Amino acid sequence: MPRPTLSQPVDSILALLSTRQRVGQLVVPWLAGSYSALDDSLFQVATRWVDTLEVGGLIVSVGSPFDIAAKLNALQRRSRLPLLVSADLEWGAGMRVIGGTAFPQIMAVGATGNARDAYTIGEAAATEGRAVGIHVNFAPDADVNNNPLNPIINIRSFGEDPRAVSRLVQEYVRGLHDHGMLATLKHFPGHGDTQIDSHIGLPVITAGYARLDSLELVPFRGGIAAGADVVMSAHIGFPAFTGSDDPATLSAAVLTGLLRDSLHFHGLVVTDALVMGAIVAKYGAGEATVRAFLAGSDLLLMPADPDSAINAMTAAVGAGRISSERLDQSVRRVLEIKRRLGLLERRVVPLDSIMSIVGSKRFQDAANDIAVRALTLVRDIGGPLHALRAKPSRFALIAYADENNGAAGQYLTELLRQGGDTVDYFRLWPMSGPLSYDSARAVIGRAPVTVFVANVRPISARGNIALPDSLAQLITATDSGRPTVLVSLGSPYLLNQAPAAKCYLIAWSGVRAAERAVALALLGKVPIAGHLPIRIPPDYRIGFGVTVPGGRQ
Repeated sequence: MPRPTLSQPVDSILALLSTRQRVGQLVVPWLAGSYSALDDSLFQVATRWVDTLEVGGLIVSVGSPFDIAAKLNALQRRSRLPLLVSADLEWGAGMRVIGGTAFPQIMAVGATGNARDAYTIGEAAATEGRAVGIHVNFAPDADVNNNPLNPIINIRSFGEDPRAVSRLVQEYVRGLHDHGMLATLKHFPGHGDTQIDSHIGLPVITAGYARLDSLELVPFRGGIAAGADVVMSAHIGFPAFTGSDDPATLSAAVLTGLLRDSLHFHGLVVTDALVMGAIVAKYGAGEATVRAFLAGSDLLLMPADPDSAINAMTAAVGAGRISSERLDQSVRRVLEIKRRLGLLERRVVPLDSIMSIVGSKRFQDAANDIAVRALTLVRDIGGPLHALRAKPSRFALIAYADENNGAAGQYLTELLRQGGDTVDYFRLWPMSGPLSYDSARAVIGRAPVTVFVANVRPISARGNIALPDSLAQLITATDSGRPTVLVSLGSPYLLNQAPAAKCYLIAWSGVRAAERAVALALLGKVPIAGHLPIRIPPDYRIGFGVTVPGGRQ
């Protein structure tokens, strides 16, 4: 088939595709963003997806801007039809593009309450993402995080109030659109009230339609009204609505009846990753793909085996299980999106423009600004934070984060030392044992004040978002005997594990901008003015926050 041109009608392109090629347009495998040589075995797998399976798109993961762009350019040049490239850029391109701007997690925007901040993150993600060849952002997260025990959403949500979340979702969508990137609302019809990570098992929400209508669906309606192009389904059971324990991804009642018919969404429906435990363990790679399509999905994201997915879909069409009309409907949507993005005209990106766009000072300054304004002080009983802010101080800084965040608190420590504080730094890990905790207690014992800095955040397939019990006990014991400040670089709910902590400051994220904001707050160089976009049971309501004016200069 000759390459299509911008002037060629979509239906004429569609008419040239075999059933198997049409199916291929709906399959979106996962691609590592790291460097690989053209004859590397993993890159050869990707070229087979493009050359033989003729997939319609890719979801790209972490890599440098040049590695991602060069790899995508190479695959785009090989592909008969342009590839629709997607990525998770929830808190900016820095989430996947090394050196891209890393904003705080979007709950920080809930803490500022400023819709312009949501627009800015969308603008930056779109501008930097398009520069490296990404067309679709699998964001914003439109979930309402109304369950403090949710193990996977948490700070990925704008907050707990559905109307506030809706307003911020709309502005994020506009920020993406105005700068050439497609927006995705996820995880439909709402993942905020779950206690199981769908990467592991199948969460179930027992609430009926009335609750969904007044809570979970509010931000999705707002995002659709703002023109969101894509909706991602959730691997969650809604038995009161669907009448079965099937996840929403496999439910026609959810994806067709609710999303298409009731909410009048006319864009692309994409599954959440089909490799996730809630799906593949029960149905298998091929059958899960067919069921998701029959339920109403267009794009089939990250099937456990792309070959099995395409074979199963093609066989389902041949057997009459999937009608040709239904298949063409989805393929037409995909081709129209590619036309709208200009991919029929130009599908590769210039490498020489990347350095002037990705990670630019304009966006980094914006990330720093949002991080400072998002800082939220929940309490400062006895004033340990006020005392630190008043003058240069000496204190122990005990940092905790998962293994993937190896430098946790080190940048913060550098900034505090540069600002005149004397800081004794010690790092704890999830696997730290009694000897490490003994060492931490020794560091704490040598300083008059202790600052605990914990980055506890949503991590796929971990199953919980919590401090280790040993760390929660150390915080409580330390707080009872000396001035102590607890800083969260992630989940706002840590106070539930250390309820006696007298001082609690939330920075919402572990990115450098957030660590910088915490340093400036501890040094007394910036005001603290954020407000909770969620409840922290039992004492703190939405909108609560202790306001502190700027201090020493």
